Amino acid sequence: MAKASSRGMLVWLGLAAAIVLLDQATKALIVALFRHGEVLPVTGFFNLVRVHNPGAAFSFLAGAGGWQRWLFLGIGLAAIAFILWLLRAHHQQRLFAFSLACLLGGALGNVIDRALHGYVVDMFDFHHRWLAPLFAGGHYPAFNVADVAITTGAVGLIIDEIRRVRRSR
Repeated sequence: MAKASSRGMLVWLGLAAAIVLLDQATKALIVALFRHGEVLPVTGFFNLVRVHNPGAAFSFLAGAGGWQRWLFLGIGLAAIAFILWLLRAHHQQRLFAFSLACLLGGALGNVIDRALHGYVVDMFDFHHRWLAPLFAGGHYPAFNVADVAITTGAVGLIIDEIRRVRRSR
């Protein structure tokens, strides 16, 4: 039973590792090919960009002067530890564990950036005029693969909880 249990845990850690590798590879590619602030239009609503975000989601505290690097690094490391604890306890629950693995991979990807650079490298820029009332120039804040994984994990956790509540009725 212990071998099957640890093998199940390894699947989720493998998924998290794949997310980290994809995230770091795409960031390395953007850093190698783009100057900071450079924009490459791809379609009428999507650009590849190179931006540095020293803040959190939606550039929260981006202009705080540097101390936020350590705050977000600490929060990220604490989140990683908590996710690992949850994953160890619940790795047999497929959707929950998948969601945790996505969150873990995304958190690790962004923590690596903060530790190495003091900011997170973002590259995906979606824009449209109907976004203008919400975002400057109609541009949704740029994001990266780690952010996609974190969002996927969060959505998965919500779906898992909805399913859990429905089953308990």
